[in-house]
Amino acid sequence: MAIGKIMVIGAGQMGAGIAQVASQAGHEVFMRDIEGRFIDRGMATITRVLDRAVEKGKIDAAARDAVLGRIHPTLDLGPAAGTDLVIEAAIENLELKRGLFKELDALCPPAVIFASNTSSLSITELAAATGRGDRFIGMHFFNPVPLMQLVEIIRGLQTADETHRVIFDLAQKFGKTPVTVNDYPGFISNRVLMPMINEAVYCLMEGVATAEDIDTVMKLGMNHPMGPLALADFIGLDTCLAIMEVLYHGYSDSKYRPCPLLRKMVRAGYLGRKSGRGFYTY
Repeated sequence: MAIGKIMVIGAGQMGAGIAQVASQAGHEVFMRDIEGRFIDRGMATITRVLDRAVEKGKIDAAARDAVLGRIHPTLDLGPAAGTDLVIEAAIENLELKRGLFKELDALCPPAVIFASNTSSLSITELAAATGRGDRFIGMHFFNPVPLMQLVEIIRGLQTADETHRVIFDLAQKFGKTPVTVNDYPGFISNRVLMPMINEAVYCLMEGVATAEDIDTVMKLGMNHPMGPLALADFIGLDTCLAIMEVLYHGYSDSKYRPCPLLRKMVRAGYLGRKSGRGFYTY
């Protein structure tokens, strides 16, 4: 099947980015959220990114206007019924996502493919909330979506080969590099990345070095563009903790135990850049 119209659920940083790249690839996109202020913020983000591209000469004003014209903000799930693909980019909460997909399953014709942008939750478990496990898949984009090339394409236990082919091809049409991953906690990216961040937090908690020096070692010694603690602040410490919990409970292995300092900082509301304070002050 060919993908035409797309609905993106969520107008936050990830949802807005996904809506933008889908529109840039020529698709009509419905971007849905639960409150008008979230929709307005998402559209403002897309406009700002496109305006910057115009200023740098990467696109012209007509192309910017065409991209914006193909994105239709909405508070209603109803338009999903007229799409070929729904990409969910809601907050990383299993029950919320399951409830959303259950509602979408009752609303959408059987041929509509469902994809989740989850960064760590089980695609198989999310698919079980629907009657279309064969047409359910993961599309894990990376932040910022318009700039980052990678998309993890996650196959659930029931994902059909045809669904995988369609979504893999679509990611390439979006200008991305897709990588196929089987459904295990954390997939590839976060199964490797989050324990590294967690270990950096342990180093800080145990007084091995300062946050600045830990990050300098990883930047200069390992050639990472950003140190693990600065990266954690960028991702959000609450998100890092949630993913570590998924790994810890998913594998029942103590090597994924979240660092107590990470838990303490999240409880204190020190969530990183978005709260103004994490391992660094912003």
